[in-house]
Amino acid sequence: MLRLFGDNGKLNDNMLMHILSPYPAHRSALTDCAKLATSGLAGRKAILIFGYDYEGWAMGPAIEAFEVLAAERVILGDRHEAAYDQLIHPVHRRGRVFAWEVASRTSVAP
Repeated sequence: MLRLFGDNGKLNDNMLMHILSPYPAHRSALTDCAKLATSGLAGRKAILIFGYDYEGWAMGPAIEAFEVLAAERVILGDRHEAAYDQLIHPVHRRGRVFAWEVASRTSVAP
């Protein structure tokens, strides 16, 4: 989840760590990509990030940074995106969902 503001409306300075951190202990979306790609699970795998856009704080730059970093570690498929809005929460009123297929750089297509 990418939520740049807390429920109290104050900026959450640590949020990008949950998306972009390269350290496994942080369990970020970035490290989840590598875990998925090398998991050995059968079938196709995907990563999904959802979050909220705010006036002057759109998710776009963080998502673009994620894509650059993830593509260095795994094969990241095309971005799929859907927007939502008119939520009743006083702070988190609109946002987007992003998803990508994830594959290992060493896997071979059947």
